[in-house]
Amino acid sequence: MSKNVTLTIDNQSVTVQAGVTIWGAARKLGINIPTLCHHFDVKPYSGCRVCVVEVQGARALAAACSFPVTDGLVVYTNSPKVRDARRLVVELLLANHPNDCFTCARNQNCELQAIAENLGIKKIRFPQSKPTWELDESNPSLVRDPNKCILCGRCVRFCSEKQTCSIYTFANRGFNSTVTPAFGKGLGDPGVKCALCGQCSVICPTGAITVKDDTEKVLAAINDPDKIVVVQTAPATRVGLGDLFNEPTGAIVTGKMVTALKMLGFDRVLDTNFTADLTIMEEATEFLRRLTNNIHMPMITSCSPGWINFMEMHYPDLIQHHSTCKSPQQMFGALVKTFYAKKEGIDPSKIVSVSIMPCTAKKYECLRPEMRSSGYQDVDYVLTTRELGSLIKSFGLNFAQLPETPYDPVMSCGSGAGTIFGATGGVMEAALRTAYEVVTKKTLPAIEFEVIRGLGGLREAEIDLDGTKIKVAIAHGLGNARKVMEEIKAGNPRNWNFIEVMACPGGCISGGGQPISHDINYRSKRIQGLYTDDRNLPLRKSHENPEVLALLKEFLIEWGGHKSHELLHTALKGHEH
Repeated sequence: MSKNVTLTIDNQSVTVQAGVTIWGAARKLGINIPTLCHHFDVKPYSGCRVCVVEVQGARALAAACSFPVTDGLVVYTNSPKVRDARRLVVELLLANHPNDCFTCARNQNCELQAIAENLGIKKIRFPQSKPTWELDESNPSLVRDPNKCILCGRCVRFCSEKQTCSIYTFANRGFNSTVTPAFGKGLGDPGVKCALCGQCSVICPTGAITVKDDTEKVLAAINDPDKIVVVQTAPATRVGLGDLFNEPTGAIVTGKMVTALKMLGFDRVLDTNFTADLTIMEEATEFLRRLTNNIHMPMITSCSPGWINFMEMHYPDLIQHHSTCKSPQQMFGALVKTFYAKKEGIDPSKIVSVSIMPCTAKKYECLRPEMRSSGYQDVDYVLTTRELGSLIKSFGLNFAQLPETPYDPVMSCGSGAGTIFGATGGVMEAALRTAYEVVTKKTLPAIEFEVIRGLGGLREAEIDLDGTKIKVAIAHGLGNARKVMEEIKAGNPRNWNFIEVMACPGGCISGGGQPISHDINYRSKRIQGLYTDDRNLPLRKSHENPEVLALLKEFLIEWGGHKSHELLHTALKGHEH
């Protein structure tokens, strides 16, 4: 049992567990000690020195993010000595930082900008002396601007500690110091092996790593009178977008989001939940076939292109274990320019298919050469949740006062099972809801599979399908995904049958394109938002979705059949059919 210690911070007494840092103890008192290199998702680093505090009896200022508390410790977080030191550090950072705040993607959400304002810095005493670096725009998802890098090392540590990709490293010395992929290569270089998950853009405190902006391309399509612009919205966007408009974290803003998209000029607004349900029907069919015939087991499921990139680069010999189903985004794109176009009487060549996604890797996914099964590029453009938020603001829409509007008809009916795709474990739970009733021909006694929920990095359970026992595993974050793949490589010693993997910690709710949150509990709040949406929806099982059943009858004919494999399945690099 951990020992509790009592200390004093700014003349206030606080009791915490031994080993907690001064930074953590101060938060318990509501005192926010500023920091740039520290983040709750990575290990303490003590590099930026912005979090320095005065510890009574100590000869030098201490870094609050890494200084463990002890009984009787006395700390001052805002003494003149502390404030002078912080100002000096921040002024030195600003002296080597571009003065383009007004046009920066992180304007008003930049941690360096916020700390400078809070410290009351009005002028910079030091001349700029840092060299100029070229932008890295070598990939379709992210833009790196080394000129805005403050060498905090957050991206280096997150990519190494959590994602185990180790894309970034420190290079050079002195004024030439920079953070870069190995040998100064761009993120788009095949040798770099970046999964494009975008978590580096979320954890970066400034605008050094941002999402590649495609809003102007989408606006051009909207303003083209010869084009019909159809947009789909992913499950996780409904509990993320509100963060950009001062809604409570995890608030469900589906109806307002649809209204905003209509006001932006999109011709049709549809729901990716529809193809999330369709994915379940196709994957359930595929899983039961594999299980019955013991082919390439365990089967892995995922709607995460960041994970797909990671697997193709690091575990190409295990790709046959992965479902051949496309992601819901790509299933939707293929159907929009085939089934939907025919049903609505639209020339598919005039359709511009746009996705609103929580994910930066989706921008790459839609460009993959195999994602053209409709005869066109199935999804033309992907906008992240953050990009949609920027568009809404640029149009001057008052999001808080927008009315709620339903999705347009056709390919817009989604179940609660589709909604929870956005949470780690959600794809697995949706699949189990359907698999249980398909296998047993009985109604689920309890629809919510609590045993596989949570934020544990690697979770496993045994599910009893009325006598047929299935061992499942759920991993989120590429570091945990790597552990799963190593186990499969070792012969699957835990005898898993079905595995869900998501590249981003928490799943899509904290994808690389989601709003950046400083709430330590933002992941759990967004996940709870999806679970609430699931409970509130009239349909909660994919196999009961009437639009999906109509698609089967009118178009696909059979699950996992010829038409399905033509449009809804694909071969990953190394896949064999």
